[in-house]
Amino acid sequence: MLDNLLKKLRLLTAPRKEPYLLLAKLGIAPKNITFYEVAFSHKSQAKRNDGKAVNNERLEYLGDGIIDAVAADILYHNYPNRNEGFLTNARAKLVQRDTLNKVAVSMGIDKVVQVALKNQTHNINIYGNALEALVGALFLDQGYDECRKFFNDQVVGKYVNLEKLMQVEQNFKSKLLEWCQKNKAALDFKLLSDKPDMAGNPVFRTMVMVNGIPAGSGEGYSKRESQQKASQKALAKLRSNKNHFLNSDVLKSDDATEVV
Repeated sequence: MLDNLLKKLRLLTAPRKEPYLLLAKLGIAPKNITFYEVAFSHKSQAKRNDGKAVNNERLEYLGDGIIDAVAADILYHNYPNRNEGFLTNARAKLVQRDTLNKVAVSMGIDKVVQVALKNQTHNINIYGNALEALVGALFLDQGYDECRKFFNDQVVGKYVNLEKLMQVEQNFKSKLLEWCQKNKAALDFKLLSDKPDMAGNPVFRTMVMVNGIPAGSGEGYSKRESQQKASQKALAKLRSNKNHFLNSDVLKSDDATEVV
C-alpha cells in the first residue's frame, strides 16, 4: 500500500510530467514506472546506472517480439475466413517500420522521448523504436493481455485503418518470397555488414541472392528495413530480366528458402 502511494506521489512531483500524462492518455496505469522511464530513453542520452548504460534498446527488442505476437493474435480473430498468406502479409504491413513510426508520432511519443540527436535523417525511426520499447515495458509491467489490449485499442483502434492498410503494397520482402516460390527459385538474404554510423547507430546492409545471383542490396537502421529496401530493388530487376536469374546453372530448390 505504501509502495503504491509513493509511486503515485512520484508521478505527481516528477520534473517531467509529459511522459506520465502520455501514459494516462494511452490508457496505461503503471505499476512500475521505471520500465516506462527506460522505454522513453534513447541511447544517445548515455545515462548510467551502476556503470551500466540505461536506454531502451533491450525493451525495444522485447517489444518487437510482443508486437509481432499481438498483431498476429488480433488479425487471426479479426479475419477468421482469411488464409495464412493473407494474415502473414497483413501482419508484415501492420508491424513494419513505417507504420510504427507514424503511429508513434500520432500518439505523441516524439514529444516525450529523451534523445540527444535532433537532426538525424533517420530520426523518425527513434519514435517507432520507442513505441516498441513502450510495449516491452508494458509487457514486463502488466503482461501479455494488457499489451494486446493496448495494441488493439490504441494502435489498431485509433491510428491504423486495417482495411486501408491491406490495400497498400509495401511489403517487398513478402512479394519477393512469393515470386521465388512461384518460380521455384532459391532466395537468400545475406547480411553484408553491421556498422555504426557517425552517431553510433547501427547501419545494416543486406544483399538479396536469387538462385545464387546478387539481385539487390539495401541499407537501413534495422535488419528488417535493409531487407525491405534490398527486396524492392530485387523485384525491379526480376521483373525486367527474369531469365537472367532463372536460367542460371545454380541448383534450384523446390521451394524458396529464406536465409537471414
